Amino acid sequence: MQVNLHEDTRSAALQQPGVPARESPAPPCAAAPEVSVILPVYNEAACIVAVLQELATTLAACLGRPFEILAVDDGSTDSTPALLARAAASEPRLRVLRQTPNAGQSAAFCTGFRAARGGIVVTLDADGQNDPADIPAVVARLADCDCCCGFRAARQDTASRRLASRLANAVRNRALDERIIDTGCSLKAFKKEFVCDLQPWDGLHRFLPSFVMMRGGRVAQIPVNHRPRAAGTSKYTNWKRLRRTIRDLRGVVWLKDRTRRFAVETVT
Repeated sequence: MQVNLHEDTRSAALQQPGVPARESPAPPCAAAPEVSVILPVYNEAACIVAVLQELATTLAACLGRPFEILAVDDGSTDSTPALLARAAASEPRLRVLRQTPNAGQSAAFCTGFRAARGGIVVTLDADGQNDPADIPAVVARLADCDCCCGFRAARQDTASRRLASRLANAVRNRALDERIIDTGCSLKAFKKEFVCDLQPWDGLHRFLPSFVMMRGGRVAQIPVNHRPRAAGTSKYTNWKRLRRTIRDLRGVVWLKDRTRRFAVETVT
């Protein structure tokens, strides 16, 4: 499958602010994918080739379903775009999308949600810390729920990052009356209908389970593996992210309070 990066770039350039570009239909492959795995990628030249190779190999061996990989390049300024184009030329299950300018992880996930062809979408980071061997388990869990969140049972991060994460999770759960163990773990699986039309505001990805529940969806959680970053550098700082999360939380609390679910019956 040939991926036309120039076409994706033109589509992104013509989009309205805050709304992912409408993607052109993907070329047909041997089997329509049931699962779409979405990776937001930003300046990950040091590790993206190894991450994609491991992901494709693991899914082919363990998933047992047709799949596609959507790498959403979030305006990278290093050699990531060239590496993604080279990888797509040799891996027919890989599609590359590029959004410009850099719009953040939430926008990249939303771009992937809208472009996904599978009825199940899986999100994970592109830094290699999520273990693709856990993907079959989160996908299988959707047999009796609408969103399965992984939580990092043995997190491989600094003490300060773990502390900031625990604080953010505690504040978030108290405010929203939820019990999400590890909202910062990107490894999640969703039934596509619950996420495909979300508005891509900055910070949305930290509240995806909340939006599934606002839409009447059921959320499950399972422990997943977590690995040290093997290459590249993190794009976040602990306390800056925490401040943003608390600010965004106010808006989500308001939206949850104002959300109404109801049934409609056709009478005549």
